[in-house]
Order: sequence, then C-alpha cells, then structure tokens
Amino acid sequence: MKKFVFFLIILIAIVFLIYYFNTTKKSQIINEKIQQSEEINTKANIIKNVSYTSKDNEGNEYTINASQGEIDYSNTDIIYLTNVKALIKLKNSNHVKISSEYGKYNSINLDTIFSKNVIINYLDNKVNSEYLDFSLERNSMIASKEVVYTNLKNILLADVVEINIETKDTKIFMYEDKKKVNVRSIN
Repeated sequence: MKKFVFFLIILIAIVFLIYYFNTTKKSQIINEKIQQSEEINTKANIIKNVSYTSKDNEGNEYTINASQGEIDYSNTDIIYLTNVKALIKLKNSNHVKISSEYGKYNSINLDTIFSKNVIINYLDNKVNSEYLDFSLERNSMIASKEVVYTNLKNILLADVVEINIETKDTKIFMYEDKKKVNVRSIN
C-alpha cells in the first residue's frame, strides 16, 4: 500500500510538472507573438518623406511635406507630422509658406494644426508663433501663443493673429481687453 501511495504521488507530481511546463511554454510563445505584433504595428504606421497635394473648387492648391508622418490608430484620417513645410498657391494671389516642427493633418477636410516654431510667410509679412490652426473649410489661419507679426514697417507682439486666406484680411488682438497689442516701428 505504501508503494501504491508513493507511486500515486510521483504520478501526480509528473502530471503537474508536464502541465506546468506546457502552459508556461504556450504563455511565452503567445507573449512573444504579441510583442512581435506590437513592434510591427508601431513601425507600420510611420511614413517617411510625406507629401500631400490637394486643390479646392476655386483652383487654389495646398501642398504639405514632412520628413515623417505617423497615422493615428484611433482615427486613420489623422496624420501626425514632423518637420513640416506647407505651400498654399492661391489662384488670384501670392503664395503662403508655412513651416513648423510638428503638425496634425486631417486627410478628409485638409485642415492642419502646426505647432512649435511656426513660421508663416506671405507677401511682405512674416508671422512667428507656437501654434497655427489652418483651415480650408473656414478659409482662415489662426496663429496663437507667442505671436510676432512682422511687416516692412512694424513688429507687432500679440496673443492672436487671424488671417483670411482668400482676402488676406488680418485681425491682430489680445485675449484680455485690458492688454494692448505691442507695436514697434522698424525704422
């Protein structure tokens, strides 16, 4: 009887060890597959040397280039850009050039958010800011955060510069009524 109990304990131990090693090995294989899948997915949504060009109904052309783009998994219409340069070729006006370190591009409506070291050049005007909301739907560019607007005669410091893309009408203002736009003459 003692031999039978001893044999039964050994048999249970062997079955337990086989089960343990088998499930551990499967778990390791599954974890490795998940890790490989995540590595593939994070690499698959990055695009080098991105370029998008579009035209509106009036014939205005919008081109955006970036050294890198990353597609948003939760919304594939959104692409996060790095080292961004945009050129807006207006049919009946001069071109507008925009550059920034980062951008967020919507491939459906073509709206783009530019951020960090934003520079806008159009006609004889230059706008530096940390944030720019560019919208073809609204037909506007709204620069904010540390805005410096420079033209041939003046340098203006403000909270916001809003530019109508088509007419070039420009609004420059502060968020608070008590604060004033700082204007300095270049000459």
